[in-house]
Amino acid sequence: MNIKYPVILLILLALSAPAEAQRFNQKKIKDTERERTWEVTLLTQYQTGSNEEYEGGSSIDIDSSLGFGIGVGWNWTEKFNIAWRFAYNTPDYTAIIVPDDPDQPSQSLSYSMSRFTNQIDATWHFFSGPITPYVQGGVGWTKLDSNIPDQPPTIGCWWDPWWGYICFEDWSTYKTSKFTYNLGLGLRWDINAALFVRGTYNREFISLDNGSTHYDTVTLEGGVMW
Repeated sequence: MNIKYPVILLILLALSAPAEAQRFNQKKIKDTERERTWEVTLLTQYQTGSNEEYEGGSSIDIDSSLGFGIGVGWNWTEKFNIAWRFAYNTPDYTAIIVPDDPDQPSQSLSYSMSRFTNQIDATWHFFSGPITPYVQGGVGWTKLDSNIPDQPPTIGCWWDPWWGYICFEDWSTYKTSKFTYNLGLGLRWDINAALFVRGTYNREFISLDNGSTHYDTVTLEGGVMW
């Protein structure tokens, strides 16, 4: 049998193998296979300022601030993700409080508030590839702590055999927890099958006792998925 043809076939296979391997690797990188994967993120969040006026002339002016948080998500499909996110920041604010009694003067208070936000977000990615824009919407609750005492402090003391009497002060402050919802859009990049980054622009809405307010946030996240 003439061995020329098998030799030529082997040479062609050897030459084509690197090209096939490269094509396979490119396909593997392109198809990140997000479907049925968990993900955990660390985030930093910039919150824009807000200036709101309420019934009776009271108002609040909240400065912009930078906060931090975490997130845990589940990719149901390549395009659909649902996640829980928590963010915390401490913006400065100035509040003008107008009493119901017109004979009483208004009060101006300047403090730093604490904002704790928990959200359940649903995200739809437009593409299944590693780089994709997306839209996002979510609901949750936000705890706002004014850090202004609402009553005298509670003082507790006890006897320690080594240190003697030990006392502490516990302050109760004006705070509230309210329902919130958000709408946003962003861009995601799956660096590989395990690492990804994403950036989101959101508008968050919160209902208060005497009105409502909203603020814009820009969130940058880095995470792992498995």
